[in-house]
Amino acid sequence: MQIAIIGAGNVGRALATSLTRAGHDVTVAAAHADHARDAAAQTGATAASTSAEAASGADVVVLAVPANALEAVASELGQTLGGKVVIDVSNRPTPSADGPATSIAEELQSRLPQAKVVKAFNTAFASRQADPTVGGIAADGYVAGDDESAKRTVLDVVESLGFRPVDAGSLVAARTLEGMAWLNIQRNMAGGSWQDAWVLVGPETSPAATADSRN
Repeated sequence: MQIAIIGAGNVGRALATSLTRAGHDVTVAAAHADHARDAAAQTGATAASTSAEAASGADVVVLAVPANALEAVASELGQTLGGKVVIDVSNRPTPSADGPATSIAEELQSRLPQAKVVKAFNTAFASRQADPTVGGIAADGYVAGDDESAKRTVLDVVESLGFRPVDAGSLVAARTLEGMAWLNIQRNMAGGSWQDAWVLVGPETSPAATADSRN
């Protein structure tokens, strides 16, 4: 699959690493072209001169930028992203009771009405985006979106990286996913390893059940 990553920070590089390893054709763009070139050299991806160049030829566009940069990116790439699957991986830096009641992903969809916005990867730290296995167990990869075809595409991408794909429902579920991410962030800010990941465990997904299914 042709995948463009807009952003060459920790998240952009981690996803470029795992997406390239999974066999996808990955192009990286950033506000500074030299950052994109460095990320591409480290991950095996291709660097693009501009974000528009990267997005124009992609089937899926990953916006790996901070939440406060999404408005500018959406303004810059609005027409280019029309009809494309757009993955929002962001979280609010410091959620508060006075903040908006909606999710970042829903706000992004309102700015990009012609795009198919899907929330994914935000519940996993960059360390897990690059390597989604924890103690031999695949971390959950939650995906939320209103367009069923776009959501299925992203679920397939998530699975190709090694996550256990989990359909979280419509885009409104991004509110829950962003809350889950913030809970994990809070825990690790208090002295965690920044290696944690979400895994829903049940009779079919426990380590013992997984081992039995392989025997």
